[in-house]
Amino acid sequence: MLLIQNGLLYTMETNRPERGDLLIQDGKIAEISKKIMPTEQMEIFDAQGLLVFPGFLDAHSHIGISEEKKTNPLDGSNEGTNPVTPCLRAIDAINPMDSAFRNALASGITGVMTGPGSANAIGGQFAFIKTHGKRVDDMVVLAPAAVKIAFGENPMNCYGTNGNMPSTRMGAASLIREELFLARQYFENGGAASFGRECYRELFEGKIPLKAHVHRTDDIFTAIRIAKEFGLELTLDHCTEGHLIAEEIAESGYPAIVGPSLASRTKDEVSHSDFKTAGILQKAGVRIALTTDHPVSRIQYLPLCAALAVKEGLDKMAALRAITIDAARICRVDDRLGSLSVGKDADLAIFNGSPLEIASELRAAIIDGEIVWPR
Repeated sequence: MLLIQNGLLYTMETNRPERGDLLIQDGKIAEISKKIMPTEQMEIFDAQGLLVFPGFLDAHSHIGISEEKKTNPLDGSNEGTNPVTPCLRAIDAINPMDSAFRNALASGITGVMTGPGSANAIGGQFAFIKTHGKRVDDMVVLAPAAVKIAFGENPMNCYGTNGNMPSTRMGAASLIREELFLARQYFENGGAASFGRECYRELFEGKIPLKAHVHRTDDIFTAIRIAKEFGLELTLDHCTEGHLIAEEIAESGYPAIVGPSLASRTKDEVSHSDFKTAGILQKAGVRIALTTDHPVSRIQYLPLCAALAVKEGLDKMAALRAITIDAARICRVDDRLGSLSVGKDADLAIFNGSPLEIASELRAAIIDGEIVWPR
C-alpha cells in the first residue's frame, strides 16, 4: 500500500482542489480523505507543498510506432501500399523501448492513444496504452480503441501523386464511404466470417469511434457527414480550423482532439493553426482534448500545449481537463483513468507547482500504484 499524504488533490471530479490524503492498494485508488491514519503496512509519500493530479493523457499520438530514433524511411506508422487498411492493429507495431515513453513519464503523461498515421483513407486500429512497461500486451487499456480515417492532403499526396486513388478529397471520402457501406451490409446480413469486416464490429456496435484526421473546415464537415450517414461515433482529430466553425461542431455533438498547435505550418491545410482553437471550441460547448501528435510535436510538450492554449483563451481548469478527464472520456477510458476517484487505476502525476507553469517540476509519476518516475 502507498499513502500519499498532505497533497493538494486535483481530483478532476470537481473544479476545486482540496488538501488531503490518498491511499493506493493493489494498483487502485482505495481511499481519498482529508486524513488517513498510516499503518505499518503503508509506504508513505509526503506530498506536503505538492500538487497531485491524475496522470496526464495524450488523446492522439504515434508514440512507439513512429520511433524517435528512426528516420522517415523506417517509420512504421503508415502502410503506404493500400489506401484502405482497416485491419492494421497498433498493438502489432508499438515498441515500448522507444525513448519517447521515458520522456512521457518525465512529464507526468501516464496514458496515450497511439496508432497508424494518416497516409491512408482508412488506416487501421488505434490502441490506448499506458506509458510504462516492457510488453505492449501488459500496457493496453483499450484495444481496439478507434478506427483511423483520414481526409485532406495526406492520403491525396501519398497515392494521387502516383496516379492512384485517392487523388482528390472526393476520392478519399468515396473510399471511406464504400468501405463503411460494405461493412454495414456485412453486419446487417450476417455474412460469412470475414477478417476484413470483423475489425469494424466494435465500431458498428457503438463501442469505439471513427478517429478522423481533419484539418480544414470542409474536411471536418465531410467527416461529420459520413459519421452521421452511418450512425457512427466520431472524434475530430487535429480540428485545425475548428475555431472557424465552432458552433457547427458543437451542434454535431462530436468531440475535438485539438493539435498539434506547437508544430510548423508545413501544409496548406494547417495555415490557420492557432492555440486559440481549443478555447473557442470549449466556449462553444465542444468537449475537447489536446494532442501533441507525437512525434510531430514531442510528447513531453503536452503540458506546455495546455499552457499555451490557456494563454490564448482556454480556461485553466478546462485545459487540465483536456489532458485528464475529458481526454479519458473522449478516448472511452474514463472508467479507469482521467480522475482521482476510488476504484480507478492509481495513475498519478505529482508536481511542485502548476503543470501549466513551465518551471514546475514533476516529483513523481505513478502507474498502477508503482512509482515509475523517477526510478
